[in-house]
Amino acid sequence: MKKIAVLFILTFFSSCRFFDGQVPNEEELLQKRLKEINWKEVSSYPSIAECDAILDKDMKKECFFSSMAALIQQKLDIDTIAMLYPEMDTIQVKVTVFSNATLKFEPEIPTDSVNYNRVQVDSIIKARLVDFPKIEPAQKEGVPVTTQFILPVILDVK
Repeated sequence: MKKIAVLFILTFFSSCRFFDGQVPNEEELLQKRLKEINWKEVSSYPSIAECDAILDKDMKKECFFSSMAALIQQKLDIDTIAMLYPEMDTIQVKVTVFSNATLKFEPEIPTDSVNYNRVQVDSIIKARLVDFPKIEPAQKEGVPVTTQFILPVILDVK
């Protein structure tokens, strides 16, 4: 019994020395973690309901971009952009998906072209590109973030 008590006391006192170590500095841990994060890439891209079941990050990204381009093209097909500017077969649309899941669309019209009325094209796009399905914003380390990308949208001339 004496041996067990001595062994218990030795174990107790030797284990207490592990508590003497310094507690890591919170600021140092934060700075270390911030350096580990790749700030140029999101953890997950924006998503639309039809792409939610896809688990592969690259396939989900491709699904989202192709779905968005198709939706934009569908909404612009019913308008007069192709009739007003028949030589404009593709339009670049800058899409911003904000962290609160709202969208903003801006046409990217070539600056060297004087044939296009930027205000007119911009107003047509803003009028037509409404009522989109719910879009989940991109995430970085589990936090919703704002992302921007440019989609080429083919204008169908009928």
